[in-house]
Amino acid sequence: MEHSAGFLELVNDAKGRVREITVAETLERQRAGARLIDVREDHEWQAAHAAGAEHLGRGIIERDIERTVPDKATELILYCGGGYRSALATDNLQRMGYTNVHSMAGGWHAWEEAGAPVEEG
Repeated sequence: MEHSAGFLELVNDAKGRVREITVAETLERQRAGARLIDVREDHEWQAAHAAGAEHLGRGIIERDIERTVPDKATELILYCGGGYRSALATDNLQRMGYTNVHSMAGGWHAWEEAGAPVEEG
């Protein structure tokens, strides 16, 4: 997908404040107890998603995160399709007081390319 200049500027600004981690780091941290959150659209989640992930779409994550994850020190790793939307959501969660939140670099595309475990439907 080709992104607009304004969107890319917004994402690059957010990426200056967030920590990105690789798929390998994500898998390691997930095994150690980090919560993996898929912020993609509902139809993307329903098609397939990272094994063990939870779904809080980009449109609702800020609204629902405090009910879903009340402990703001919980390690969270967010991903989307390519790492753009998850960077924006990570930035917002940090602004909400979450202190241990990361964006997975490359998102779903990187997850699939790495051959990481997937759940269908």
